[in-house]
Amino acid sequence: MERYHGIDVNDKRVLRICRKLNIKSTIKYSNNGCTRQAANPQYIAENILNREFTADAPNEKWLTDVTEFHYYIGIEKHKVYLSAILDLYDRRIVSYVIRDNNNNALVFDTIDEAIRMNPDAHPLFHSDRGFQYTNRAFHNKLESAGITQSMSRVAKCIDNGPMEGFWGILKRERYYGERFTDKETLIKMIEDYIDYYNNKRLQRNLGVLTPMEKHEIYLQAA
Repeated sequence: MERYHGIDVNDKRVLRICRKLNIKSTIKYSNNGCTRQAANPQYIAENILNREFTADAPNEKWLTDVTEFHYYIGIEKHKVYLSAILDLYDRRIVSYVIRDNNNNALVFDTIDEAIRMNPDAHPLFHSDRGFQYTNRAFHNKLESAGITQSMSRVAKCIDNGPMEGFWGILKRERYYGERFTDKETLIKMIEDYIDYYNNKRLQRNLGVLTPMEKHEIYLQAA
């Protein structure tokens, strides 16, 4: 409120006003996920990250995952899948891809874009054990880029907690309670939100900065 509207107000006053006006936050729905485990994984990495969700610099630790969104044409439900990579230093979304299918290309193209935009990065790269991430070709892609692979343990979503947290933020703020009736509107919502999240959404744990502000401050000081 102070940063974007010039209104100096504390949390308790906002809470009182919200209660008086019966303004409530959107609840987080149960997450069934869309991870498809590989029947015969070709490569399993250790959980090197081990829930150490802090980093000393950008491009030191990246998290990744895939989530799904629904839209409706009449009563027929359709899906799109969002693959994204999150940086643990500044919590920015490094790269993302939206597609109709949850397949290898979705994940491969996401890491390719992240590497293209950050050619000098050699992060620890953490994911769950979805079939794309346990693919030998994917591991070779990371290895050739000088990226170390790490994976969550089986059925331990908290091992990838900040990535799961980003999905929750996105869906609570822009998706839950809405009914999208065409793919284009849904995709635009996701794209607009990621731009807003990276460039305008202030985070207290970043010192009341946006992810990109945190990122740029580091680069200027380096």
